[in-house]
Amino acid sequence: MNNTLKSCLWALVLGLLFNNSDLLAADIYVSLKGSDSNAGTKARPVATLNNALRKAREMRRLNDPAVKGGINIIIENGFYQLNEPVVIRPEDSGTAESPTIIKKAAGAEVVLSGGISISGWKKLSKVVRGVPDHIKEKLLVADVYDLNNSYLEFRQLWIYEKKAIRAKDFNSDKMGRILSWNFPAKTCKIPLPALKSISNFEEIKGMEMVIQQWWAIANLRIKSVKVKGNEAELSFMEPESRVQSEHPWPAPWISEKTGNSPFYLTNAIQFLDEPGEWYEDLKNGKVYYWPRAGENMNTAKVIAPYLETLVKMEGTIDHPVSYVFFQGISFQHAGWLRPSHFGHVPHQAGMYMLDAYKLKIPGTPDKSGLENQAWVGRPAAAVEVSYAHHTGFEDCRFEHHASTGLDYQRGTYSNVIKGNLFRDIGGSGILVGTFSDEATEVHLPYNPKDEREICTNETITNNLITDVTNEDWGCVGIGAGFVRGITIAHNEISDVSYSGISMGWGWTRTINAMRNNTITANKIHHYAKYLYDAAAIYTLSAQPGSVISDNYIDSIYKAPYPHDPEHWFYLYTDEGSSYFTVKNNWTPAEKYMQNANGPGNVWTGNGPKVIDSVKVKAGLQKDYIYLLKNSSVNKYDQPLNSVESGNGNELAIEVILPSNGTSSAELNKPLLIEICREKGISASAIYQWNNRLLVYASTNEANGLIRQIKARINGAETKLYTDVFYKFERKKHCGQEPVKEWNNIILSTNLVSDEKMQKEYLDYHATQFEKWPEVAKGFCNADFQQLRIFKHGRQLMLVISIPKGADLDKLNPRTSLNNPRVDDWNNLMKKYQEGIEGTRPGVVWVFFKK
Repeated sequence: MNNTLKSCLWALVLGLLFNNSDLLAADIYVSLKGSDSNAGTKARPVATLNNALRKAREMRRLNDPAVKGGINIIIENGFYQLNEPVVIRPEDSGTAESPTIIKKAAGAEVVLSGGISISGWKKLSKVVRGVPDHIKEKLLVADVYDLNNSYLEFRQLWIYEKKAIRAKDFNSDKMGRILSWNFPAKTCKIPLPALKSISNFEEIKGMEMVIQQWWAIANLRIKSVKVKGNEAELSFMEPESRVQSEHPWPAPWISEKTGNSPFYLTNAIQFLDEPGEWYEDLKNGKVYYWPRAGENMNTAKVIAPYLETLVKMEGTIDHPVSYVFFQGISFQHAGWLRPSHFGHVPHQAGMYMLDAYKLKIPGTPDKSGLENQAWVGRPAAAVEVSYAHHTGFEDCRFEHHASTGLDYQRGTYSNVIKGNLFRDIGGSGILVGTFSDEATEVHLPYNPKDEREICTNETITNNLITDVTNEDWGCVGIGAGFVRGITIAHNEISDVSYSGISMGWGWTRTINAMRNNTITANKIHHYAKYLYDAAAIYTLSAQPGSVISDNYIDSIYKAPYPHDPEHWFYLYTDEGSSYFTVKNNWTPAEKYMQNANGPGNVWTGNGPKVIDSVKVKAGLQKDYIYLLKNSSVNKYDQPLNSVESGNGNELAIEVILPSNGTSSAELNKPLLIEICREKGISASAIYQWNNRLLVYASTNEANGLIRQIKARINGAETKLYTDVFYKFERKKHCGQEPVKEWNNIILSTNLVSDEKMQKEYLDYHATQFEKWPEVAKGFCNADFQQLRIFKHGRQLMLVISIPKGADLDKLNPRTSLNNPRVDDWNNLMKKYQEGIEGTRPGVVWVFFKK
C-alpha cells in the first residue's frame, strides 16, 4: 500500500474517531468551578486536566467496561493556568476502538496557559536610574511574581493578547550596523550612540545583543563594554562568546556593498523609550511598561510566561503513547529562558549550537569538502511529543509562545496535525523528526539501527501558520528533520521571517533515514521577512522517492537588511538534496536554487506557466477556510520582492565557444544549465545562436557565474553585458500596466567601427523619446512590454519583451502601422549597424533562441 493511500485511510479513521467519540464512551469533565476531589461527572467536574488524566488512567488499569468506546475528557469554558506541565504517559494510551480524546465542551473556549498574570500597575513615582523625567511620567510599574524566593524571569509579555516589545535601542524594525568583528578576541565594535546613556557595568548587566547573520540571528549576553572615541567594543558571556566567534557558518558579515551585519541591543531600562516597550528589573522584582494608546492597565490582561512546555506526551521506544487526541484546545503562553542563561547561537532552523568550529584540514568520511563541524540542541516547545503513534491535534490553537509551537521529536508515526492555528510564535510553528542528537555532529547522516526511532508517516494538513518565527528569525513555518513518509499538504503559511517549509537535515548525499516524503498543495506567501538565503520550500540531503508538487508560492518580502539582496528563492534544494521530483509548482518566476545537489533530481513544469487551478486548489481546503479570519498579512505594508524588482542587476553573459557552428554549444549547454541552477538561475534564462550561449537574468552572481563558466567549460570566452543605455517601459511610456507574464526575444548586432558614428548612434537613443516620440508610440501599439539595449564594446544585445504566447513576427508590423516615422528611424539606424562574427553576408541582427 503506498504512503498516500495509507495517509488517506488513517485520516478517515481519525475522522470517524472524532465524529463518533460520544458513542459508548466514558466522559470525564473538567471545570474551573470543579474540585479534584470530585468524581469528574458533568455535575461534579474535576478542576485540572492532570487529575482527569489520572482518573482515565485508573479506569483503563481496572478494565472499567465504561471505556469500551473510549474516554472523552471534556474541558468546560475557561482560562486554565497551569503550574506544571500536563504529562501524558504510555499508561494513558487508548486503542483504535477506545481512544482518549481531550476536547473542549460544545461552544466553549478553552485555554491551557503556561503564563502568570501581572497586575497592580501604578504610575512610576520615584526616580529610576537611566530613566529621564520626560519618559518617567509615561511609565507604569508592577511587582513581579515571587516564586520560591526568586522573582519570575521572563522574556515575553502579552497585553490584551498582543506581545509587547522588550526594550531595545532601535525602535520599530530599524537596526544598526556593526563596525567590525574580532574573531580571535571574540569582540565586536559598534557605534557608541547605540549604548545611549549606559556607562557602567551594573547598567549593562542582563543586556543582550541581537545580531543578524545570513540565515540566522544570535542572542549574545553582553559581558563588558570598552569605549574609545565614538566606538564601543563589546565582549560576551560564555558559552555563546566562544561558539559565536569560532563557528564559520552563519557568521557576521562585513560588506562595503550591502553593509555589515545589522544588530540591536535589548534589555536595558535606558532603551525603554516608546509605547509598547517593557523592561524587567529582575534584581528588584519590578516590571516597567509604557502603555500603547487605548490600553487601560487597570483592566488589561497582562501575562508573562512561566512554563516552557505546557504538554508533554512521552513514551519510550518499547512503550509508546497511542490513541490520545486533542481537539479544540488553545495552548498559550509558553516561555523559553535558555537565551537568558546560555545565549543563543543557532546553526539553522533554530537549532542552537553547543559547539562548532572550522576544520584546519577539511573533510570527513561522508563529505570530503566539509570545512566545519557543529553539534546542536533543540529549542523547547509548548507541546512536545516523543515515542507516540496514532495521536493527533485537530482544531487547536497554538498562540503566544516564545519558541516552537508543536514538536513531534522522535520515535513517532501515523500521527495527524490537522486544521490548527499557529500564530504569534517566537520560533517555528511545527517541528517533526530528529535533526541531530546533541552528541551527533550535524553533517552525519542519520540512519538508526532501530527504525522505530524515525518519525514516519506523519500527516500535517490544513493548518494556518502565520506570524511565527517573530523572535528567532531563523526558524521556519514547518520544519522536518530526518523524516520518512511525511505528508505536508494544504497548509497556508504566511508572515515568516525566513523559509516557509524546511525538510531535511545533514547536508549529505549519503542515503539515510529519509525517503518518500511529500510536500504538496501548500500555499506559501509573504515569507523571508528579515532573512535571505531563504525559500518558500527548502530541502537538504538525499530523500529518495520524495515529491514537491502543486504548491502555490507568491509574495516574498523585501528584507530590510539582507546580506545579499538577490539571494532569495521560491524553491531551494540545498546541499546533498537528491532523488526529488519537483513538479507543477506555481511560482511568479523560475527563481530557484539547486546548490551542491546530489543525483536523481527531476524538475519539470514549474513556474508562472503552471495552470491557475494549482493556485485555486493549494492551501486550506473548504472545511478549513474559516481559519483565515486569524490571518493578518503584511499589516505594516512591508515592500515585496520580485524578479522584476531586481532589475537593477539585470545583465547578460555571452559564452563564446571555440569552434564555429552549433555542435560545441549543444555539447556544453547541459553544463551551463547546471552552473546556472547552482546560482539560482533557471534553464529558461539560457539562449543560443550558433556557437554562442547567452544567460539573461537578474542576479548578483555574475562574477561567480563567469568564474564557474571559465573553470568548467573548456575554452569558453565570456562577455558581460551590464551597460544598459536604452530602456523602454510600458508603464512609463504607454501609461499602461505591463502584463504579468512575458517572453523575452533577444537579438544581437555590432555597431560599425567608426567611433564618431558610434557616438551618434548612442546620442540618437538618448534623445529618442523627446525627438522621435513616434517610435515609442509604435512600441506601445505593438504591445511591447519593455525593451533593453545592452552594450559591450561594439556589440549590442537587444531584449524585446512581449506577452507570453505572442508572436513577434505578428506584433512587429504594428510598430509602423500608420506611423511612417518608425520606418524612417529604422532606415536611419541601419547605417550604424553590421553583423557580428559568423553572420551571413547582408545579415545585421541575429536571433538568440531560448
